[in-house]
Amino acid sequence: MALHTWLAFLLACWVISLSPGAGAIASMAAGLRHGFWHGYWNAIGLQVGLALQIAIVAAGVGALLATSQLAFTLIKWFGVAYLVYLAIRQWQAPPMDLTAASGQAVTRPLALVVRGFLVNASNPKAVVFMLAVLPQFVDPQKPLLTQYLIIGATMVTVDLIVMAGYTGLAARVLRLLRTARQQRITNRVFASLFIGAAALLATVRRAVV
Repeated sequence: MALHTWLAFLLACWVISLSPGAGAIASMAAGLRHGFWHGYWNAIGLQVGLALQIAIVAAGVGALLATSQLAFTLIKWFGVAYLVYLAIRQWQAPPMDLTAASGQAVTRPLALVVRGFLVNASNPKAVVFMLAVLPQFVDPQKPLLTQYLIIGATMVTVDLIVMAGYTGLAARVLRLLRTARQQRITNRVFASLFIGAAALLATVRRAVV
């Protein structure tokens, strides 16, 4: 991959990652609930899901989602259902005792990794989007595997940095939430954001080709 092509792709990665979406909401919710270091396991899961999406596009399977209404619809509604599930969990989350062991982990790291993975993996719009965007940065005359490895490493690295920012920002907010009422309000705000993300995903339609 030529340097100027990679720099253009790097810029695109920052724009894509910084755009608020389900991943950003999940990262902030994890940081708010668990603090930065424990909550960041969610971001690791997001990257596993992102890597899977890139692999799907590289393997050409993304074309199936772009052309198959059934495959697209099944994955889309799974994603909608999962975001609604996260919204319910966030809404019902009990206030934490921040004066006693505020850094105590209540969710296992693996559970947060799986949660982040499902948020990204259940979004067919992202696969179709990458199917439309990534080939523009790929030179078909050169080894494809190497190029997709560079693309994947770039996207994952940028997204890890951005999600660290979202997680850390929410974790700092955690220190300001001293009362149960404040925590309930914040949890319900994030629950509403998850519902909003689910509603947006529900409106996504497969592009006619």
